[in-house]
Amino acid sequence: MQTGTIINFVIIALFGWFIFSRLKPVKGLRSLNAQEFSDEMKKPGKPLLIDVREPGEFKGGFIAGAQNMPLSQLPGLLTEIPKDQPVLLYCRSGMRSKSAAKMLLKNGHKELAHLQGGLGAWNGKLSRK
Repeated sequence: MQTGTIINFVIIALFGWFIFSRLKPVKGLRSLNAQEFSDEMKKPGKPLLIDVREPGEFKGGFIAGAQNMPLSQLPGLLTEIPKDQPVLLYCRSGMRSKSAAKMLLKNGHKELAHLQGGLGAWNGKLSRK
């Protein structure tokens, strides 16, 4: 086998692993469509609704009742999120909310769900500040 062929194979394998690791389901995280997410927001016990986008994105429109806790700042905010309260997460596309869920799960949070497809999948109204 030629060196170039081996390098190409390694690059393709690494790329495939990267894509798979980003798209695979997160154990302990429920992925909800827009209707299911909306239904969860209305449940008794008021789940904590967290928007993990950056503040500039948040100001452009957010789901009413959401707290802005950017993923980039989340490690320092973990103590502000009660472990005994259900948490609903969302972002623009669903990728950052999955990353946030991984952090919360490692921190001992149990009841987590995120909006699959993020705000791009949301068909409800958005609030603006």
